[in-house]
Amino acid sequence: MTSSFEFHTYPARLSDAERDKALSALRDGVAMGRLSHDTFVRRMELALVARRSDELAALIADLPRESRFSRLVFGSVEAVSGFTVRLRRAWQAEKLPKLLLPHPTSGHPLRIGRDPGSGLRLSHETVSRVHAELRHQGGLWVLRDLGSTNGTTVNGRRVVGAAVVREGDQIGFGQITYRLAAH
Repeated sequence: MTSSFEFHTYPARLSDAERDKALSALRDGVAMGRLSHDTFVRRMELALVARRSDELAALIADLPRESRFSRLVFGSVEAVSGFTVRLRRAWQAEKLPKLLLPHPTSGHPLRIGRDPGSGLRLSHETVSRVHAELRHQGGLWVLRDLGSTNGTTVNGRRVVGAAVVREGDQIGFGQITYRLAAH
């Protein structure tokens, strides 16, 4: 009596790189105007649940392939434009006026705004009368927005409530921006 064994082989599981490549091709298809937003969303959902390479291939079969040369050119342009953005930010950051942190033992918060009674009075139309306060609490400096109209920012991000700040941070009150510095 002979017995036969049957082995089932399953296709190899998709790698994250294969899935990412398909998703990137779909994003490029939208950017080039080849896919509508709805089509992109549906194909993206299908790519995320695909189990085989041929399923992914079917999702991008109607999209043009990018040549090695164009990938090189576009990659170079992205790198150069990213560098110029970082360079511009660094250049602007160095030109910012410095705001010296008050001595931590004073115990009183530094009020910032257009109000004549403010510790730091800023006469600019984008700064609220009572804009923000800087306080030393528990060994940390805390910047609190006091309901200003045009907002308070720390390193480009809007402060909602309060944020911990440290020396070197870029802080903004409306359109007025400073670099924090210690004595």
